[in-house]
Amino acid sequence: MTHWIIAPVILPAILAPFIILAARYHLGIQRVFSVAGVIGLIAVATGLAWQASDGSVMLYQLGGWAAPFGIVIVGDRLSTLMVLLTSVLALFVLLYSIGSNWDNRGRHFHALYHFQLMGIMGAFLTGDLFNLFVFFEVLLIASYGLMIHSGGDLRLRAGVQYVLFNLLGSTLFLFALGSIYAETGTLNMADIAQRVQLIDDNATAGIRVAAVLLLLVFIIKAAVFPLHFWLPSSYAEAPGPVAALFAIMTKVGAYAIIRVYTVIFPPDLLVTNGLHTKWLLPFALISLVVGVCGVLAARKLDRLAAYSIVASMGMVMIAISFFTLSSIAAALYYIVHSTFAAAALFLIVDLVRTSRANLELTEQPPVSDAALTAGLFFIAAIAMTGLPPLSGFMGKLLILDAAFDTENMVWVWSVILVASLVSIVGFSRAGSIVFWKTQNCEQVENNVNHIAPTALSYAGIGGLIAVLVIYTIFSGPIYHYMVATAEQLFAPKEYISTVLESPGKLTKSTEGY
Repeated sequence: MTHWIIAPVILPAILAPFIILAARYHLGIQRVFSVAGVIGLIAVATGLAWQASDGSVMLYQLGGWAAPFGIVIVGDRLSTLMVLLTSVLALFVLLYSIGSNWDNRGRHFHALYHFQLMGIMGAFLTGDLFNLFVFFEVLLIASYGLMIHSGGDLRLRAGVQYVLFNLLGSTLFLFALGSIYAETGTLNMADIAQRVQLIDDNATAGIRVAAVLLLLVFIIKAAVFPLHFWLPSSYAEAPGPVAALFAIMTKVGAYAIIRVYTVIFPPDLLVTNGLHTKWLLPFALISLVVGVCGVLAARKLDRLAAYSIVASMGMVMIAISFFTLSSIAAALYYIVHSTFAAAALFLIVDLVRTSRANLELTEQPPVSDAALTAGLFFIAAIAMTGLPPLSGFMGKLLILDAAFDTENMVWVWSVILVASLVSIVGFSRAGSIVFWKTQNCEQVENNVNHIAPTALSYAGIGGLIAVLVIYTIFSGPIYHYMVATAEQLFAPKEYISTVLESPGKLTKSTEGY
């Protein structure tokens, strides 16, 4: 048992209350500890990803209690990949928050930021469905605090809508957990996987209901049609750095679908046979269409960015819905790309916000450092629309290739290609209005006071763009790693055996006492 695997959860859990108790009135100290904590997270996440890269599965048993009686934290290729992705994203978003002074516009930003990281890390690492629910609630509470950071009626209204919709998901999650426990007597994912296989074919109604409820919960988190309505307003009204961090939030839902429906309900399981392609694929295609239509029809730049998240999750869910080795590898590749691209886009939108009267797509005076900001927007637009040479193009090709041998190939290819064209038109329209069709210089001085972005703000965005470039350059080795990750997911025996056969205070031989 390794103790390092729990560090991504413990580190932010300790740092957040420390910031509140010891540095509440000292913003400089908060910033130092916050940045140092995220750098420490990156170091730990890198080590864990390296350790898991050979296919080994790491386990931590809280209190030394063996599964399925105790709480377990599990690290494999997938979970450590998502932890590393979150850590790197968190650093650049935090740098932008400090550079733009967003962390000084409300109370407890850094503490909430680390509580949010704690919830996300826990969701990626837990090996228990109930604790997945617990970490969902932790990140929900923290995200609400971050969303209404610095106040405002519109932000508060969007935050209430966000919380209410996610509470609906939490309620469904509890119903699903109750159904699973009633059928299997356990909530440990590895243990459920074994017990589901033993359910008689004539008594599968309960577990089927649980599988469908879980899928509904996760597609709410992933903002898949028709349960995506909470996202555009919530992300558009959230502070720029918060919306950028939220780029990983929808990926938590995608991760949960991949984890649960490869370990507990694998594609070849008769109980859930056809659940993915018959139900998830149509909704994923519609999500992509809705997202790109929102991009094209957006009247505000922040709405365009929010709908691009819906479209990107549609792409991810199309790949996931096939549940083949190549499609899951493609989905993982696209998840990493879209997370960094979406975060960069939201930060660029916030840059534009600081030097315009509003984010309406109308002719207004030019933004500060227009050439540099326009260049960054151009790169982010290329990434989000999947144009070459950035990694989005490679990810889109991988998804198209994964769909090539399926019976829905024509529909998938048609929707993706047409959606890509519409997305390009939408981003081109927005970019030309904001950075090209500007009012003359005499109106600039009269209508708006420019706030020049700081070097640290550009460093946060530049870091995300640099990661995208590096991701593109090393796309070959990275894709091979994604294939290896998918292979491990489709062969969960080692995951199950590591969790259930590791010694602890209670072992399987004591079950029933």
